[in-house]
Amino acid sequence: MRLPLASALCGLALAAPLSWAQPDFTEQAKHISHAPVDAAIAHALSAIEPSRIDLTIETLVRFKTRNSLSSMSQDLPQGTGVEAAADWIAAEFGRISTECGGCLEVRRDTFVADPAAANGSSWAGRIPKPTRMTNVYAILKGTDPVQSKRMYLVTGHYDSRNTNVLDAEGFAPGANDDASGVAVSLECARALSRLHLPATVVFVAVAGEEQGLVGSAHLAHLAKDQGWQLEAVLNNDIVGGNTTPGDKLQMKDRVRVFSEGVPVAATPEQARRIRALGGENDSPSRAVARFMQSTAHTYFPDSSATPFTAFLVSRPDRYLRGGDHSSFNHEGFAAVRLTEWREDFNHQHQNVVQPPAGSSDPVLGDLKEFVDFNYVAKVARLNAATLASLAASPGQPAKVSIQTEKLENGTTLRWESAPGAVDHYDLVWRETTASDWQYVQPVASQGTGAPITITVPISKDNVIFGVRAVDAAGHQGLVVVP
Repeated sequence: MRLPLASALCGLALAAPLSWAQPDFTEQAKHISHAPVDAAIAHALSAIEPSRIDLTIETLVRFKTRNSLSSMSQDLPQGTGVEAAADWIAAEFGRISTECGGCLEVRRDTFVADPAAANGSSWAGRIPKPTRMTNVYAILKGTDPVQSKRMYLVTGHYDSRNTNVLDAEGFAPGANDDASGVAVSLECARALSRLHLPATVVFVAVAGEEQGLVGSAHLAHLAKDQGWQLEAVLNNDIVGGNTTPGDKLQMKDRVRVFSEGVPVAATPEQARRIRALGGENDSPSRAVARFMQSTAHTYFPDSSATPFTAFLVSRPDRYLRGGDHSSFNHEGFAAVRLTEWREDFNHQHQNVVQPPAGSSDPVLGDLKEFVDFNYVAKVARLNAATLASLAASPGQPAKVSIQTEKLENGTTLRWESAPGAVDHYDLVWRETTASDWQYVQPVASQGTGAPITITVPISKDNVIFGVRAVDAAGHQGLVVVP
């Protein structure tokens, strides 16, 4: 006889309860946590002032145009143009260095961009004749002779444009795009010059972005040729927190962080391996983006007076756009781009137009009045906290690998020591569909520099593993995926 459904369900309820086992990757696992606050870093961040950012952007706007082509103009009024802007930025880095007893080495990377060498590149047609370009940067050398080889870089582009990218002399204020990013570099230099960091930090303002990333491409190539051990590049481009009246969708508690998945510099064999292992979400650039988000949780949590976070976007950049971080990506460096939540394209790449009184037409042009200096200060503090945390960390473990010689349900990992003073390593893992690390298991440091091997009863088929180095103060390095 067939029982009614309700009776059948009652019968099931009286049966012995089913026993559900926990997945092996959650058994006795600790949930991952963010690094503790470093009091010295937190104090340094307090030096970043919106009023100084206001002054920086105002000064850059007063150069009238910072179009890179203006370096070859013969009839610009004195004190205007891109070269005058470069001189001022170099002087600002020099002033910061004087205040810290000469802690910064200020350099210029000057070269000639020749259109004959464009060869169909992104800047073909944007530079009509050989044009002088100058990147300005300042190096805060690490205090540890070994650790100082590790380098972390922050950049923004100081050139500007209006509607016509070939207009070398027309008004092009470039307040948001990208005086805001230059202000971030300068404020990071000012704040971090107060610290004694074991690794090296580089503060940059590049030219030629609007001509097709020419300046950053030259600097990235220089870094590669000179063997810079660049472990993270933070590119700030349009981080002004646009303040167009009536825009209710802008969000001032976050900044977008874009990062590449499969590295553009990967060889075909490396790209094949990444796809085979499901590592499309674990590029070095994405590790930097995750680190930045974790740093935001440490220094600007939701419970703080000024919460601020990094909103991660898993693509190299916005649609139809590009940025200087990609120049570093092409040279094989980990690099990310930071951009405000919601852009107003009336205030980018436009001639300045003030509509007549009573008109409903929008104001056009990248003017200072549409920049939120408090927001830029938040972005600068996040950049500075990230750079300082990375430079204070023990660095990255080397040659991280998973043994795959045989079929097994456990996982054996092996790595070589990080260069800094390691207290312990964190073996971290997450489900393959998770966006960030979920679980952690501390692993003792050998202290001898010998390779470390560990076996865990977790199937490598079901999770993504990573390893990071941690020092005695809790500074965490970048996660390295085997």
